[in-house]
Amino acid sequence: MINTIIFDLGAVLIDWNPTYLYKKIFEQEEQMHHFLKNVCTPDWNEEQDAGRSLKEATDLLVRDFPDHEENIKAFYGRWTEMLGDAIHGTVDIFKELKDSGNYKIYALTNWSAETYPIAVERFDFLNWFDGVVVSGTELMRKPSPLFYNLLLNRYNVKAEEALFIDDNLRNVLAARELGIDSIHFQSSEQLKQELISREIL
Repeated sequence: MINTIIFDLGAVLIDWNPTYLYKKIFEQEEQMHHFLKNVCTPDWNEEQDAGRSLKEATDLLVRDFPDHEENIKAFYGRWTEMLGDAIHGTVDIFKELKDSGNYKIYALTNWSAETYPIAVERFDFLNWFDGVVVSGTELMRKPSPLFYNLLLNRYNVKAEEALFIDDNLRNVLAARELGIDSIHFQSSEQLKQELISREIL
């Protein structure tokens, strides 16, 4: 019996994408993709999600790629321009689950502790959760089992009574290894059908 829903945030409830900013900076899309693949990479960004400071991260890349200093500094200097809209279909599902009163609902997110407060200011639904566990604050991140267990232990959640939703298959597989039923999010419509099939909606 599922009594707890655990949401990822980015690309599930909130649209975040560095290309929203860097399309304004680079004249050619090929240059933008090269920069995001080789300079401000996803792996680099994930270290901030695990607690590295934005200043340290920026200084590190500026030292390694001095020719890109301005573009590197834009990553966090203009970070709000990467933040898109809420993914409204998923927010509607969240509200329906919340209003049912049948579930405790938590967020388990890989997010920098320094940028997460910006999202909280912009998106009121982030205050609807019964609890939020932010990787940058905890100095650990998905897919580490320790991070999932931190949420389970903090809120007295049993793995077999929880459902986890994440767009990253790596994180979904890690949750399943811990005995948490998980949905690999691809769209709000697909999520709704998965929840209906589980008789959660």
